[in-house]
Amino acid sequence: MSGSVPGPARDWTVGTAPGIFPFFGHGIDLVRRPLAFLESLPAHGDLVEIRLGPQRAWMACHPDLVHQVLRDPRTFDKGGPLYDRLRTLLGDGVGTCRHQDHRRQRRLLQPGFRKARVTDQVHLMGEEVESVCRAWRDGQAVDISATMLDLSTRVVSRVLFSDSLDAATAAEMRRCLATVVRGMFVRTVMPVDALFRVPTPANRRYQQASDRLRAIVDAAVAERRHGTADDHRDDLLGTLLAAARGEGGGTAITDQEVHGQMITLMFAGAESTALCLASALELLGRHPEEERRLHSEVDAVLAAGRPPGPDELERLVRTRCVLAETLRHRPPGWLFTRVTTRETELAGHRLPQGTTVMFSPYLLHHDPALFPDPDRFLPDRWLPGQAGAARPGAMIPFGAGSRKCIGETLALAEATVAVAFIARHWRLRHLPGYEERLRPAASLGPRGLVMVCEPRARRPVGTPPRADSGAPRTAVAPVVHNSRTAGGNDVHDA
Repeated sequence: MSGSVPGPARDWTVGTAPGIFPFFGHGIDLVRRPLAFLESLPAHGDLVEIRLGPQRAWMACHPDLVHQVLRDPRTFDKGGPLYDRLRTLLGDGVGTCRHQDHRRQRRLLQPGFRKARVTDQVHLMGEEVESVCRAWRDGQAVDISATMLDLSTRVVSRVLFSDSLDAATAAEMRRCLATVVRGMFVRTVMPVDALFRVPTPANRRYQQASDRLRAIVDAAVAERRHGTADDHRDDLLGTLLAAARGEGGGTAITDQEVHGQMITLMFAGAESTALCLASALELLGRHPEEERRLHSEVDAVLAAGRPPGPDELERLVRTRCVLAETLRHRPPGWLFTRVTTRETELAGHRLPQGTTVMFSPYLLHHDPALFPDPDRFLPDRWLPGQAGAARPGAMIPFGAGSRKCIGETLALAEATVAVAFIARHWRLRHLPGYEERLRPAASLGPRGLVMVCEPRARRPVGTPPRADSGAPRTAVAPVVHNSRTAGGNDVHDA
């Protein structure tokens, strides 16, 4: 029997999750109470059999098993229901391609995501977050989920295409991606194609949204191709089009691959960051002492009215701790699938070729053996010099191994700029009676989160004076949705 190197010698336990429904398997539990279902699995073993519709899958619940999977992408390749669905939408881009194609694709894209390149883009991140916050007013109820999605899509569209998408196209993209995110998860946990071929309103909306997403990206690529001969903008689309023309000495790529990479990166780069930002703001709103500590840092580091630049990013230590703890507590990429390319062993159990294996960063991040008090929001875990903040390999919000997310540096820089600028100028409060309601889909985070803006002592530069309506401070203005909106999803472990 061939296969991957087994994990450390120990007495592994292998079990089966209870509650299998005919035809649906554990799909009902994964749709109705996904996080509670996940957290119930370790009680049944280190490796637990679950059913995705009629199909068997195995959930790796122990961190050593997860890392055996991630360290051997040749044996545990991108595949299973999640990636089967994603390939239909995205094609074989860097986030979804098979192992044999990954190294070539990653090398092609890597220059656009190097630290020096990301540093050069910090100013555009600042421009976008400042533009988004300029629409806020004292006492205004703001749809934070939609606004952070707007922000992240505007940033990623500039990184990919140089220019932000126009307002109408960006708004349409956000709506389409929101539809796809919801539909993708249901199709992953209940991979029964017959269910989704029925022309129900939900299935039609999913198909129309998928088609429209591809059309939006295709139009952007076509516009650049038909531009002037001297239009060589320094962005990822320019890099890919040069490769398609055979420039740069590398292997020429096809037009289909250009389109696939662009839609993959747009899809991956928008919602993951947006959900991280929305989660961070939601958690800070429920932990005023952590918010106060963050305010102290940004007041000391940032000049009034200006977003952080590259030099300030290094000094925003607590801001980075807040984001690290947010990604531990609520990783946007919370559930992934792999498929075995050959017969192998995991936890001493034989897995035939073609077996679906699953792992969950959320499950690892909430393991009390790895993170004491896992349900508490404790940014101090990540302070420099904090002994035992995390066991090596326990924290995997961006995956691990050779397929770790290519956009990690970009996403963390954008999130740091956004949280620091917002915290410097605004305090966000939950509405009266607010209760946390997480609705995991293909990614994890708050959707439909509305919070009330209160300017801090120093009013943001460029915002109009506060309107004094004479209303009491507890009054809440109507919800604001930014006029320039956009969307995205998660292909986190690219």
